[in-house]
Amino acid sequence: MIGSIAASELLGLGPEIFGLFVAFGFMVGVFFGFFGMGGSFLVTPALLILGYPAPVAIGSSMAFVFGTAAIATMKHHDAGQVDYKLGALMFVGISVGIELGSRLVFGLEVLGIANVVVGVAYVLLLAAIGVLFTRSALDTGDDDGDEDGTDDGGEKGGDESEGDADEVPAIARKIQSYEVPPMMTLADGSRASLWTISGVGGGVGLVSGFLGVGGGFVRMPAIYYVIGTSLAAAVGTSLFGGLMSGAVGAFTYGRAGVIDLGIVTALLVGSALGARIGSSATAYVDEDDVTIYFGLMLLVASAAVGIGELSSWLSMPVLDRLSFVLLIGSALLVCTTILYHGALAVRRTRGVPGSAQRGE
Repeated sequence: MIGSIAASELLGLGPEIFGLFVAFGFMVGVFFGFFGMGGSFLVTPALLILGYPAPVAIGSSMAFVFGTAAIATMKHHDAGQVDYKLGALMFVGISVGIELGSRLVFGLEVLGIANVVVGVAYVLLLAAIGVLFTRSALDTGDDDGDEDGTDDGGEKGGDESEGDADEVPAIARKIQSYEVPPMMTLADGSRASLWTISGVGGGVGLVSGFLGVGGGFVRMPAIYYVIGTSLAAAVGTSLFGGLMSGAVGAFTYGRAGVIDLGIVTALLVGSALGARIGSSATAYVDEDDVTIYFGLMLLVASAAVGIGELSSWLSMPVLDRLSFVLLIGSALLVCTTILYHGALAVRRTRGVPGSAQRGE
């Protein structure tokens, strides 16, 4: 008992808040492992809603991103889905972007408007990404319905579907057609301009440094749609990029002494298990089944951050509580959905040889 109290005092967190962050870390870990773009972007808003200063919220989130990305990257490395060459080429851009983003945050903190600006930025960014995810999920559902209605033979339609899944997007092929030296050959044999790779890295790094996120929800689509790798490689390489951006961000904010190790420890305890479960769930759960829920979660999270900002402006603590409940509740819903679909898939395939994995 005495030891546990001492540990709580050492970490600077009470037992209840420590347990809350462990549970939240578990959910974020599931997102990170399953989608490759995680829920680390939910950590900073949650800390802002709880009243932590923006530099502390962002710095602690970046340290957490590093630990979670390391866990999830190891899982995707085992599946051969990480393009380390591409990740290394993006490193310089990521580092420069994070440095610029962090300097901007500290400058805004001096002016006393960091929390407001970061909060508003989160509202807009989460809403935009949420709309894109939701629309993409709905469009995919419509396409699947059309294919079911027109494919009589089954075999040809299935082959074409598999080919489309691995095809590089048209916009990426268009970008690749403009060969601006120096051109780099990636692990899968495709070629991309170093300027394109550096631009993607710099943009993602700026978002990471300013908002305290791994940037996966920007980085993974950018790698897939702009640089033009396969989707599997985009997910794995995005996680590797999160590892690098988290390391650079944690170092940058750590120098300023604004990282709360108690928060980071609690989050990592939960995410260590969540990331492994999320990565394993990709073998059983069709991402299309839960993507729409992920998009809706982002929209709810955007509303939650907006309500949190209103609470500060209107001095209404009840809005802070509503904001936090919405943020945690939406994350819990999506995490539960992933685990539920995974449990159903395992149950269906148990005892059926050769069908334990998705796509087999």
